[in-house]
Amino acid sequence: MELEQVRNKVKAAAWQAIAQSGVNMTSLSSDDQNKLVDAITAQMLVVMDEVIGSDADDQLTRFADTGDEEQVLWKGRPLLSLVEYYVITSERIKVVRGLLGKDYENYELIRVQDIDFAQSVGERILDIGDIRIKGADPSHEEIVLRNIKNPHEVYELLRKAWLAARKKYGLIFREEM
Repeated sequence: MELEQVRNKVKAAAWQAIAQSGVNMTSLSSDDQNKLVDAITAQMLVVMDEVIGSDADDQLTRFADTGDEEQVLWKGRPLLSLVEYYVITSERIKVVRGLLGKDYENYELIRVQDIDFAQSVGERILDIGDIRIKGADPSHEEIVLRNIKNPHEVYELLRKAWLAARKKYGLIFREEM
């Protein structure tokens, strides 16, 4: 189920709980009522994500070049996901999917050609977003790290790791005009 679908179900449940509680909300304008339910929905999504938890909880680490060893720079998972998580190392991006059976996908940083991230209004409220990675891998021209926490920080960490990997292997940027 997509995040927007989950958000809509939680929002509908909040409205239903208010209706069943018998609380008189007529003193609030409809705009204020909507703001209240939106705030409750956002907070409930955060709490649900904390309850779900995972061994792959978001962890940002400072990027430090300590030689040729591959280091884990970040681990995280999409908001409310039990079956998917991501690992960014100094060499590659790993995407692991599955609950019982696992599907592992590795994407080498030196094959990355462009990195972007985007946030919708709702995602900005929750401080989550999507990072899109385009590259020269013919099997996966684009991968998306979906609904991750602190997307700007993860984007910057990934960008620095990407530049360091290119420098390490002597690759330079060349743009066509």
